[in-house]
Amino acid sequence: MDINSPFKKFSQKMLLAICLSFISAPILAADLSHYLRPSEIPQPDNNRMTPERIELGKMLFFDPRLSGSNWISCATCHNPGLGWSDGLPTAIGHGQKILRRSTPTILNTAYQPLQLWDGRARSLEKQALGPIEDEGEMAQHLHKSKDRSHGLIDELKALKGYRDAFEVAYPGEGITKNTIAKALSSFERTIVSTDAAFDRWIKGDKKAMSKSALRGFTLFEGKANCVKCHSNFNFTDNGFHNIGLEDATDAGRYAIRKVKILIGAFKTPTLRDIALTAPYMHNGAYATLEEVIEHYNVGGISKENISPNIKELNLTDNEKSDLVVFMKSLTGKPTPITYPMLPVE
Repeated sequence: MDINSPFKKFSQKMLLAICLSFISAPILAADLSHYLRPSEIPQPDNNRMTPERIELGKMLFFDPRLSGSNWISCATCHNPGLGWSDGLPTAIGHGQKILRRSTPTILNTAYQPLQLWDGRARSLEKQALGPIEDEGEMAQHLHKSKDRSHGLIDELKALKGYRDAFEVAYPGEGITKNTIAKALSSFERTIVSTDAAFDRWIKGDKKAMSKSALRGFTLFEGKANCVKCHSNFNFTDNGFHNIGLEDATDAGRYAIRKVKILIGAFKTPTLRDIALTAPYMHNGAYATLEEVIEHYNVGGISKENISPNIKELNLTDNEKSDLVVFMKSLTGKPTPITYPMLPVE
């Protein structure tokens, strides 16, 4: 009798248990931990979020008096019912002017180091006033001018409701361009994605994703190489790329940084809640995710100054379908939002 036989059987069982542990949910979650939501929402030390600042920012965000016409609010273009975008190919601004770029969602902008399609704003605070003052967008003056007897700051100061709200949110700082920007940013930082099917899956719910979505995720990280630009929790590298769209008239990031590779390059958008934010691309070129996938499958349309990351993928119809299903798995249940009561005196 081989006295080592029981030990061998025990060793085989242990080996099998160890092997099984390597394909279990916990190790999978560890492998995909870079897709997990950061533990905290990033915020600057000089503008920490408080309930009072968030509520003030919400009031300002939905108030059309922030525009020169008194009918455009931030929420006009960043509609919570439309994925915090507007559902249009490109935005419509002051005087019904059609603008050249689409309205990007403000979802998860708290996690982005640079704002706007060309990244010209280095924080939410620096971005907040841009659309308000832009003559093509909201066309509002912050201060009195030769053409206007009053500006936004005067309008807000005239309302006791706003005077009180600013004093509670920013004691002693008053109503200024800085406190307006800080309040808006505080509210916008609360606009974050909720757990989608993909998030539940990486946390161990094996039934959260369909087989098609799982195949799509494999393609996303592999053959399609989407992860090259759409990475980490927010599914963006926060970089700028010329992806070969037909529109060649917009300089994009190049207008900010004169580097040749940035001609026609735009910020990689988040894929979070992607099913809610059509049309897609900086110029609203595509109405569906299927069209987006086909654009990348053929390696872009315009090859001039195209990013080296863009190559023909040669995906089959089934693979393209699986990719779309996976991308839809990144859309969570929208958080209900109530409209604020705005000061009238």
